[in-house]
Amino acid sequence: MKHGLEHDTPEDVTEEDLPEGVILRDHVVDGIREYDQRLPMWWLIILFGVIGFSIIYWIVLDDRRFEGGTHPALEAKLEKVATARLANSIDVTNDGLFFEMATNSSFVQAGQATFEANCIACHGKNLEGGIGFNLVDDEWVHGAKPSEIYVSVANGFPEKGMQPWETLLGQKRIAEVVAYVLSKNPELLP
Repeated sequence: MKHGLEHDTPEDVTEEDLPEGVILRDHVVDGIREYDQRLPMWWLIILFGVIGFSIIYWIVLDDRRFEGGTHPALEAKLEKVATARLANSIDVTNDGLFFEMATNSSFVQAGQATFEANCIACHGKNLEGGIGFNLVDDEWVHGAKPSEIYVSVANGFPEKGMQPWETLLGQKRIAEVVAYVLSKNPELLP
């Protein structure tokens, strides 16, 4: 009695050569004839066990809870890391970096605090202007690019009454103020 690979051609296998309960199918692919029998019980137990475990894991252990995979604690930590990275890589000539700062809530909040402490008297609480220019309209006399806004704040315009803020606030705090001003001007964002 020959089994499986012991036969030279698929046609050599007959029903009498097969174990009890095994049916041999008629079609041949690449010289291989297929048995038609039930899957082994051990194989079915593993398959359904893995499916059951996956469902239990998904429902009980996975903490995403149908929120699209967001983890607020993780998002807060990632924003903190992004804030630290931005704070350590301030390049006042890089407009793209200012736009990135304008989307970072930590930078915007810090810039708002600095703005409210130093700039409200001239530019108003809502950046609507007063003694100083309106910072939420589409008219930017000294340039609308973030690097130009930074230079305007840093150097000021002493002849027009705006003091230079660079020595008082420093580079980081001025960058935060620029981020805050950009966040209030969505039309300036790329």
